[in-house]
Amino acid sequence: MVSKAMATSSTASGKNNQSKVGERYNDDKLKHDIRISNMTAAKKLADTIRTSLGPRGMDKMMVSEKNDVTITNDGATILTKMKATHPAAKMLVELSKSQDIVAGDGTTSVAVLCGALLNKCIGLLGRGVHPTVISDALALACDEACKLTESFAIPVEVNNREQLISAATTSLGSKVVAQYSDILAPIAVDCVRRILDDERPELVDLRDVRVVRKQGGTIDDTELCEGIVFDQKTAKGSSGGVHTVENAKIALIQFCISPPKTDMENNVIVSDYTQMDRILKEERNYVIGLIKKIKATGCNVLLIQKSILRDAVTELGMHYLQKAKIMVIKDVERDEIEFISKTLNLQPVAHPEQLTAEKLGHAKLAKESVCGKSKVVKVTGIENMGKTVSVIVRGSNQLVLDEADRSLHDALCVIRCLSHKQFLITGGGSAEIELSVRLGQWARTLSGMESVCVKAFAEALEVIPYTLAENAGLNPIEIVTELRNKHAMLGNVHEGINVKKGTVSDMRKENVLQPLLVTTSALTLATECARMILKIDDICPVR
Repeated sequence: MVSKAMATSSTASGKNNQSKVGERYNDDKLKHDIRISNMTAAKKLADTIRTSLGPRGMDKMMVSEKNDVTITNDGATILTKMKATHPAAKMLVELSKSQDIVAGDGTTSVAVLCGALLNKCIGLLGRGVHPTVISDALALACDEACKLTESFAIPVEVNNREQLISAATTSLGSKVVAQYSDILAPIAVDCVRRILDDERPELVDLRDVRVVRKQGGTIDDTELCEGIVFDQKTAKGSSGGVHTVENAKIALIQFCISPPKTDMENNVIVSDYTQMDRILKEERNYVIGLIKKIKATGCNVLLIQKSILRDAVTELGMHYLQKAKIMVIKDVERDEIEFISKTLNLQPVAHPEQLTAEKLGHAKLAKESVCGKSKVVKVTGIENMGKTVSVIVRGSNQLVLDEADRSLHDALCVIRCLSHKQFLITGGGSAEIELSVRLGQWARTLSGMESVCVKAFAEALEVIPYTLAENAGLNPIEIVTELRNKHAMLGNVHEGINVKKGTVSDMRKENVLQPLLVTTSALTLATECARMILKIDDICPVR
């Protein structure tokens, strides 16, 4: 009897243990499934833009609901335009945006690298490694990778124009407008050098570069302008207008040259012709009074801020401004005021009584000229000009214009990176494969799961050269194996994939260079994103 009771109790306790184990297993299984689901969603999005990596990468055509077409291979633009619905996929979109803000280039690389890290994490989780252990090891490997990258970086002088052009050309090499890199790269370098403050080279504000896009012509016609370019044409009255002014004295006003109006809810009812004549006379006298005050300062070029309440300048005002021989440019946007003030060294005036000769800007020439299908106003020979620059980008159609603008922005960001962190590294996958080899060697000195995770991080870095070879139509396994063998020997740090010749060659001799900040930023941001996704074990809907 006693033995039967013991057997019964042991059986019951065994069932209870089984049920507890089963419950715990189900709970862990749910967390595992959510983790794998998040990683798979982000990895799939990374695989989507993987074909756009490198100089031989494919372009994506994105069509909006309104049938607006965008053709680009810029990672940040593609991911932003795509409607990602999965929360983890949205994190990859934000990752690409962050890379765009920090470095301006490498937006496709950072997403592809994050996808490769997540793929390795899925494998490690399948082997039973705890997510926290993987996360800590990835952070450790990333720190070591950034230190190693700095060790084989090439110092660069900001005044060395040729090196800067090489870096800008590498950035433009993967764009739709790559064949025009010999035109856009020098323009990008000259732009940043003009706005660069030698005392504070790390503070380069690209808002000081004004890009005016004009359809017509080709990208060959893109030019860097001495002075400032206004997208608006000169305002014309009944008898034409003033199109050229020498020894220009420029005023920027934020008030309207038009009669004041009543409030929205009020009306003035006039029933007598004499009263109507009196109102028209008063309006004319008011406008003439404004123009006399403007003319008294010596102003002969007038910039008028756009107004939403009433007309910035009426037909009557234009008539008298033409009589006074004053060139008028109206509809200046509010967000352009700071740039114009800085460039022309003038002060914006909000009230007619405050307009004085000291608040005017001075230039040798203000001239309206034809640019494509429309006109622009160029102001040149500016006295005490601020550290700003204007560029006119030309293109045969709107799609080309948009892509040229995006490509020029990326090139500007690359030069800005070099002014902030004055080091270059070679491209063509050479930096990634060198890091992979060195981290693999370092992983052997570690012990336990750290060693396994660091080794996985090193293998994930090979996705960049593998993808570059794949997109160039080469045999990726053969090329990456050859590359790995060359980097295993000392002195071949700069060996990378030459996609033009289809071989492995010295990227330094080929002038394929990129800023150090682009690579270190991509490594850091991709690792942070992978760690964040890795640590999510549940998705909780909230109101």
